[in-house]
Amino acid sequence: MPKISQNHLDPRMPLVVDTTKLPRQPGATRALKRVIPAPADLGLELISVPEGSDVELDLSLTSVSEGVYVSGRVRGSLQGECGRCLNEIAQSFDVPIAELYAYAESTTEETTDEDEVGRMQGDLIDLEPAVRDAVVLTLPTNPVCRPDCPGLCPDCGVHFDDLPADHSHEDVDPRWAALRNLSAEAASPLDQRHSEE
Repeated sequence: MPKISQNHLDPRMPLVVDTTKLPRQPGATRALKRVIPAPADLGLELISVPEGSDVELDLSLTSVSEGVYVSGRVRGSLQGECGRCLNEIAQSFDVPIAELYAYAESTTEETTDEDEVGRMQGDLIDLEPAVRDAVVLTLPTNPVCRPDCPGLCPDCGVHFDDLPADHSHEDVDPRWAALRNLSAEAASPLDQRHSEE
């Protein structure tokens, strides 16, 4: 997670948590339940959390020697488009979250990479990167409306569910089309002769 300058974090932002009331003694715990509006671009191209929709945080903040350990669940709704048939998808998500946020003066500054552990800015924690990772990493890149979705016919674009079981398209090489017409014309006089007999 990138380091963010202290003056960029606003404690009034929905995903910024102020830990002032959490004692800095290992084992101290505080519950955090909050419903926030979903930030923009929370998802992938075909499926995402609608911007501004309710996202429920059901978290626990625990003081550890190096910082604050945040764990719990993030819940909300998803909207998207089936990657096979293009039908709309509407479903819910419920994903776990677990992230350590190190105190500015902790030894994790020297022992970990900058993006390996979250960093606190004073008493503030920015949960957005962790929430974004938890949600986006669980989303399928090619979502389907149902596991057995047959998709669309590649020739006519109609949903296979709406087509008869024997649906097919004759694939005729255009170079042979004229001969096919000739054979149809040649068959017609023969059919007439047989009907006269």
